[in-house]
Amino acid sequence: MKMKVFCIILTICLTLPSCSIQKLAMNMISDALTGEGGAEVFTSDPDPQLVGDAIPFAIKMYEALLSQNPGHQGLMLTTGSLFVMYANAFIQGPAEMLSHNDWQAREAALMRAKQMYLRGYNILYDALEAKYRGFRHGIANEDTSQSFLNKLKKEDVGLLYWAVAGGLSAYSIDIMDFELSARILEWNKMIHRAYELNPDFDGWALDEFFIIFYASLPDTLGGDPERALVHFQRALEKSKGTSTGAYLSYAQNISIPAQDYDNFEYNLKKALDINPDENTSTRLVNIINQRKARWLLDNAWQFFSFLPIPDDY
Repeated sequence: MKMKVFCIILTICLTLPSCSIQKLAMNMISDALTGEGGAEVFTSDPDPQLVGDAIPFAIKMYEALLSQNPGHQGLMLTTGSLFVMYANAFIQGPAEMLSHNDWQAREAALMRAKQMYLRGYNILYDALEAKYRGFRHGIANEDTSQSFLNKLKKEDVGLLYWAVAGGLSAYSIDIMDFELSARILEWNKMIHRAYELNPDFDGWALDEFFIIFYASLPDTLGGDPERALVHFQRALEKSKGTSTGAYLSYAQNISIPAQDYDNFEYNLKKALDINPDENTSTRLVNIINQRKARWLLDNAWQFFSFLPIPDDY
């Protein structure tokens, strides 16, 4: 339906002589394609390959619209978040599950994922800059960051979440990128402000984010294993047991560093026990997470030094 709306309005837009009317038409297209429910077309689909094949076209379509309507906040949020989602689910995730013999392909894919994360990240920062002039430099300056944080509203939480997710994901791939590492404290402030404004954004997305955030960073940059456990429990409570993300994050970011195989196995099996069809809004994510959970269980020997190496290694 959205594609039909897009085609009809685009035809009108291209034939009207008035710049103001063309602008109005472009806004109508942009609003139609970025309204509520748009993301669920992807997240509710049961076929990851179909979605993975479709997202690149969607990204380029949104980029084309954004080039014609650069100030549209909905387009910037949608385009930026699609870059981050695609990089995570369809580039970095599969790359991490490649065979140890495919290390060159793995490294190439991870570097591509980093670039995708940064493309989305920059669009999302552009959106924040468009709303709050001076945001890019102001949020990075210790003397002015609080004033910019105070300006942010509940409606900005999506921009904050996806911008920080994109930046930290890029950094996690290349921890020697000192330009990114210098922004971690800034991202810390932004994501905490997002949680203050709307702790239930996208259900339990922020709580799942904080599991990874607190568990993976050193305490000098905001890491706190105890806080990671708090958000793990909150994510389980909010999702009512229908989300695989919390269990997967616990296994990867808490159990592996602690070399706690029992909890690693327990949480991954809990993720696999979830029926993806129970919550259609998160079906795609759950299916992708369950693939990763199975791979982690099958390859646990790579993460726990006391497990035997397979004979076919």
